[in-house]
Amino acid sequence: MTDHKITIAIDGFSSTGKSTVAKQLAKALSYVYVDTGAMYRAITLYAMRKGYIKTDSFDVASLIKDLSSLNLKFVFDAGLGYAAIYLNEENVEDEVRTLEVSQYVSRVAAVSEVREKLVAQQQEMGLEKGVVMDGRDIGTVVFPKAELKIFMTATAEERAQRRFKEMKEKGQDVNYEEVLKNVTDRDHLDTTRADSPLVKAKDAVEIDNSALNIEQQFQKILQLADAKIAAHNN
Repeated sequence: MTDHKITIAIDGFSSTGKSTVAKQLAKALSYVYVDTGAMYRAITLYAMRKGYIKTDSFDVASLIKDLSSLNLKFVFDAGLGYAAIYLNEENVEDEVRTLEVSQYVSRVAAVSEVREKLVAQQQEMGLEKGVVMDGRDIGTVVFPKAELKIFMTATAEERAQRRFKEMKEKGQDVNYEEVLKNVTDRDHLDTTRADSPLVKAKDAVEIDNSALNIEQQFQKILQLADAKIAAHNN
């Protein structure tokens, strides 16, 4: 029975904590969590390894040609407490989180053939409902009929500070200015791409978490989810 479960779509700008709150929400509701950003990052990592994408060039045709041979899946990792992304049977969860991948991912995500492949996979993952999915176009393209849509935002400076702190804690050698530039560059690419740009769905609830901590944000969104689930069961 799936009639008591809903689909929750969380969209928004980079480094707004979408994945963090989506994981919390999925755990609290016993729903499946799908990190669509990790899927785009895994394909970006593949393109980087093959030399298809560099600072001044992008061999889109070669990447498109290889898409059918790329296998992406999520496997639960007890140590992490959530599912890690696998690329062709290799756990790439840590590798896809680097700043270098972040610098290229918006360009890869703008390729229509990449989006087509991943959107189809994401829609299949959500067929049974009971899913929390975060990304850029979940409420507008992947699940336009999702019962609950959240659109998250925060100032670029606040998002860069969070990302900088997170990367330093992982031992990555970065500076704040570099991270801020990456955040603003990605905002521009995500909102101006021709295929499925980042936009707030008309029926999405916007949450600016510039001044919210993780727990406040979680409680706010959990209340919205509980209300939607209750309404769905009446």
